[in-house]
Amino acid sequence: MTEKNASTDRIEKRIVVRAPRGRVWRALSDAREFGAWFGVDFGDVSFAPGATVRGQLTVPGYEHLTMEIVIERMEPGRALSYRWHPYAVDPNTDYSKEPTTLVVFELQDAPEGTLLTVVESGFDRIPLQRREEALRMNDQGWTEQMKNVAAHVAHAR
Repeated sequence: MTEKNASTDRIEKRIVVRAPRGRVWRALSDAREFGAWFGVDFGDVSFAPGATVRGQLTVPGYEHLTMEIVIERMEPGRALSYRWHPYAVDPNTDYSKEPTTLVVFELQDAPEGTLLTVVESGFDRIPLQRREEALRMNDQGWTEQMKNVAAHVAHAR
């Protein structure tokens, strides 16, 4: 996996997933599959442009939190993007008034399978008192999530 973090505004991670692009796309675009590798239970919802999707986190230590994303774009086999509040983990904080960051997954064919890139941008708009921690924690989180999606695709054909 390669990492690129050239600014304080964005995180970029890349990984080659040893699976066809269509299989990786399904892991990203199907709410149940996304939840399986990301660690969130979205229930019976579907991802669709414009949809606001909420789910209960299943990651140990974070089960008390709800994840909310707003799907922006879905280009089958190519790209999925959504907006969310980064590192929104304090149950006593109302994040709804804060700006969101944009998460974009892009897929490209690669000799070994599919090149998956995730870019999260917009951290420079996050309130200063939590910007650095949100960037640091999401940077670490995306490193793990890229491994998770690759492992999910490899094991759940």
